[in-house]
Amino acid sequence: MIRVLLVDDQELMRMGFRMVLGAQEDVAVVGEAGDGLQAVRLAEELRPDVVLMDVRMPVLDGVEATKRITAAATSKVLVMTTFDMDEYALSALRNGASGFLLKDTPPNDLVSALRAVASGDAVVSPSVTKRLLARFLGEGGGELRDATVLDALTEREREVLVLIAKGLSNTELARKLFLSEATVKTHVGRILAKLELRDRVQAVVLAYETGLVRPGDV
Repeated sequence: MIRVLLVDDQELMRMGFRMVLGAQEDVAVVGEAGDGLQAVRLAEELRPDVVLMDVRMPVLDGVEATKRITAAATSKVLVMTTFDMDEYALSALRNGASGFLLKDTPPNDLVSALRAVASGDAVVSPSVTKRLLARFLGEGGGELRDATVLDALTEREREVLVLIAKGLSNTELARKLFLSEATVKTHVGRILAKLELRDRVQAVVLAYETGLVRPGDV
């Protein structure tokens, strides 16, 4: 059973999510919060598998709430936003969120994303991530991160990281590189460990932030 905490300052929105998730046999909504501070407290108390987190809220926004929850390693966080060009969503990814979805995501996609995050995977939308990073880094005039952090990677691992940033799954990576999926998983695991990253979402962000991949490359 996937235990979920719903966090949104709009009660109507929480009600909608609760109805969708309540129809799933493998999902249970264990709590609700109307602001980030309450979310942090309930995440610590209830230890849900996934926190479905709004980013724009009173008292404490979803970015800071995400940071506190992931730092405490109490739960995974899946961020929900109304806008696909939301700087709050990018900040949440940088602060440990395992992905983000738009609030008008179809119910089946929402449930699939929750299951993916609960299983330890990440929800990466390369097109949306690309637009966000293009706006706030390359095309937005932001400064790139020092790329020397990538020196720890082998050439093959750098190649894998580029393809991760372009949105390829492990199956697609294996096919493109003529490797087994087990080998690809090993490469991905080593990349995350060497760069001290939580998951593929943070790997995508880092690839763009260091200039390894540019928005126009995808």
